[in-house]
Amino acid sequence: MKLIILSMMSVSGGILSADNFYSFLFGLAVSALAVGACYWFALRTTDYPHLALGLLVLGMVAKFAVAGFGVMFGVQTELICSPLVFTLSYLYFSIAMTYLWFSYRIKKIPLPHRERAMRLQTAD
Repeated sequence: MKLIILSMMSVSGGILSADNFYSFLFGLAVSALAVGACYWFALRTTDYPHLALGLLVLGMVAKFAVAGFGVMFGVQTELICSPLVFTLSYLYFSIAMTYLWFSYRIKKIPLPHRERAMRLQTAD
């Protein structure tokens, strides 16, 4: 149900921003790359647990670097014709991609650990 709502919101956002569709798609691309880079660095498994905070910081730096480079590239090549549409698209897809990456990660965890992780999430 969540994925249906997520996809309906994405399609309706694309329809509403039909005049600035390139800005919408570029916001999708930049947010997907930025969240993917952050996920790749921050949620890596390591044999050294004392490096976990450093990997989280490195993930955030990677997200900011990819987003900054993407915005500079989009402005230089004039792909961002509407900054408002790009910003709203980046914000929405950043949240959506984060949800998709974490749901993927939860499904990747073996079942006994997944039940424990789900109990910890609902306890908060």
